[in-house]
Amino acid sequence: MKAACCAALLALLMVPLLRTAQRLFSMAAGAYSPGSLSAAFVTCPSEQVAKEIARALVEKHLAACVNIVPQITSIYEWKGKIEEDGEVLLMIKTRSSRIPALTDLVRSMHPYEVAEVIALPIEQGNAPYLQWVGEVVPE
Repeated sequence: MKAACCAALLALLMVPLLRTAQRLFSMAAGAYSPGSLSAAFVTCPSEQVAKEIARALVEKHLAACVNIVPQITSIYEWKGKIEEDGEVLLMIKTRSSRIPALTDLVRSMHPYEVAEVIALPIEQGNAPYLQWVGEVVPE
């Protein structure tokens, strides 16, 4: 009875240890940690503004890549009125830890009173691409 109890206790203790070892092995092997990278989105009033912000983000290593999506239509409420504007969308790939600095840079360059900067964690993706983003954007 005592041996069975000890074996059960040992098994209970081993499960968390094995999980921790697996995580450490995965990290050492370069496996992606879900949520460590993010896709951020910023709307801009023109392609010129979008390009200026995108270039600054990449030059300052706050983004690995910025896609510029032209000709989107945004419908939103602003100061009690429904507005409709043509805009340009930036799709930004970066480290989640760099979102605050990215936001600060966008706000410093953006002409809007309230610039849209939102970010979503990247849970999965093409492993070599995700590794590249992590290499280009330092912690």
